[in-house]
Amino acid sequence: MAPTFARVLTFTSLLAAVLSAQGVPNPNADVKPDPRIMGVLPNYRTADQTVPFRPLTAKEKFHIFEHDSFDWPGYFIIGYYTGLAQLEGRNPEFGQGVHGYAIRYGTTFADQVTGNLMTEGLLPSVFHEDPRYYRRGHGSVIVRAAYAVSRIAVTRTDRNTLSFNYSEFIGNGVAAGAGNVWYPKSRSWADTGDRLQNQLLNDALSNCIKEFWPDVKHVLFPKRAARSSN
Repeated sequence: MAPTFARVLTFTSLLAAVLSAQGVPNPNADVKPDPRIMGVLPNYRTADQTVPFRPLTAKEKFHIFEHDSFDWPGYFIIGYYTGLAQLEGRNPEFGQGVHGYAIRYGTTFADQVTGNLMTEGLLPSVFHEDPRYYRRGHGSVIVRAAYAVSRIAVTRTDRNTLSFNYSEFIGNGVAAGAGNVWYPKSRSWADTGDRLQNQLLNDALSNCIKEFWPDVKHVLFPKRAARSSN
């Protein structure tokens, strides 16, 4: 959990420093979301605030799961996290070398697909929750970061009301429990809890990236940002 928590803090701290140094105002919330952040990271769950609310059908929720799980950049992202796990020696029973990397890649992929299926497709359909992330788009960096993190606990329903995010917690809990199948040496309650906490923190970091990407894009690529807002 500690490395992921450190990434959340590092991201928000660096972001605050960059935006403060540039003196760039926060873009309005009505910025059409990019399908991919930096042209790579899948961003299909970010809601366009300029469009009146319309509940997603179950089919559309499963399409979000499909895009997030099987879009081509995701395979490289999994490869990156797999490399970190191998360098840190996680799950030593998998070994090292190509064989160890392949096993870790498979388990990381299984973690992602299971978590996405539960939190973006299956449980949002069962609980009538909206798996999309709605950007705040205004306010200070700290307020917006707090809002982004809080969305792992608060979500919209298909009736456009706010509710506890059952899909996030139950879904990731199921995914963490499913990991006991492919992590034979990490089946204790503590290990399962660690996987759940890591996934929640990863989702919090993902929300922060979705919240602030238009700001970062405005700073780094002002011409591109201007074109996408038109």
